[in-house]
Amino acid sequence: MTLRRTLCFGSAAVAASLLAACAGGATESPDDGAGGTTGSGDAGSATVSFRSWSPIEQTTAQMVATFEEANPGTQIDTTIFNYPEYIVDLQTRASSGTMPDIVGLQPGALTQQYRDHLMPLQQCAEDAWGPDWQDMFYPIGLDQARMGNPEGDENFYALPILVQTVNLWANTQILEDHGVEPPRTWDELVAAVDTMSGNEFAPFLLPAKDSWLRNVVFLQIANNVAPGLVYEAEEGAASWTDDGIVTAFEYWGRLFSDGIAQDGALALDAYPNGANQFESGTAAMIPLGAWWIQQSDPSRSEVPPLSEGMAGFEPFLFPTIPGGAQESQFVGGIDVALGIAADSENPELACQVLTDWIAGDGAQDLINTFNDLPAVTGLNPEEFTSDRQQRIWSTFTEDWMPQVQYSRYLQSPEMDSALADALAAVAAGDSTPAEAAAAVQEVQDSVNS
Repeated sequence: MTLRRTLCFGSAAVAASLLAACAGGATESPDDGAGGTTGSGDAGSATVSFRSWSPIEQTTAQMVATFEEANPGTQIDTTIFNYPEYIVDLQTRASSGTMPDIVGLQPGALTQQYRDHLMPLQQCAEDAWGPDWQDMFYPIGLDQARMGNPEGDENFYALPILVQTVNLWANTQILEDHGVEPPRTWDELVAAVDTMSGNEFAPFLLPAKDSWLRNVVFLQIANNVAPGLVYEAEEGAASWTDDGIVTAFEYWGRLFSDGIAQDGALALDAYPNGANQFESGTAAMIPLGAWWIQQSDPSRSEVPPLSEGMAGFEPFLFPTIPGGAQESQFVGGIDVALGIAADSENPELACQVLTDWIAGDGAQDLINTFNDLPAVTGLNPEEFTSDRQQRIWSTFTEDWMPQVQYSRYLQSPEMDSALADALAAVAAGDSTPAEAAAAVQEVQDSVNS
């Protein structure tokens, strides 16, 4: 039984309690510059606005239609941007006092940047789901939802709607053709690449142009070398120049210096080029994450053979590193979270929409597209197109997500940028691992000062 069958939304009692718990000041909504109003329009109207970069537009439209059909008289005004444009739009609206009712957020820096514009959500969650509402969520999602809060501030200014692991993916047909198993150790990775080299496909396709991908690959390596040490360095309890982190920079560099990654890796982006190459069958392995299962979404207009029911793909964890943890560590967390504007004119409806999209009928619409993994446990697609697809889904949701302990994010944008820049310098041969670690620590000292 899915959560769609067990949770009820939209009752008058819930709406009334949310109004009492979440009501903010009712102020005039200024024009949003696009022919409409922000907030909820006229006081007492049943309209809320939603702005984000995710979920994708067609999935969001389906979620909106489901909610509006179940709640006659309500309206959700939505705009889905590309991520860079969304960040600009959100900054503009926050500075002009025209925040949307519901906003898409990432944990840490982005949520903290707009914390003063967001209402705490724990009362909203308790009214919708009861006092034990936190038990519904994967723990890493709730941990990250409060990442960066000031000391003593236990509020949830955002709640996750989608979560994910970061990991590797294999083209199973290529590996089988060459007698290779998904590598579990660094030595096995090196051997697998050597075995498959010299063909018309990349044994290990690394789209290292993207700063986010450089960071998530490094965080998998770093946590396999010295679990949790990078986060201690962020908090000032350790240093980025500690041996374990320098070793992680060394193994990151060996992806390039030892020919594990393809030539020109720093010029290849993950989307669209890296993803297109992998889906077309011209790469044996690639570092992405749980979201790759969305390639098997049956609602896609054309599903390539490898992606149909995940017929040609298999996820596996980043290999262990000599001298590090004996087992691969789980890294991941929030994909997208949702927040509600503190000055929303219709906070009860905004909360009803938010909770529906996290764990109600709207959430079911979202998960039916395999867009990513649900933030709550026990929510599964209503239909699977193959046993393999269902098995991979279960691996993510039942085996891996409950074990995710380490974040795919750093807490501040300055540190994200500093790490990504240092990794690029190591990959290009412009910096040694020790120099890269020292450069990151220099930025960390500035952030912590």
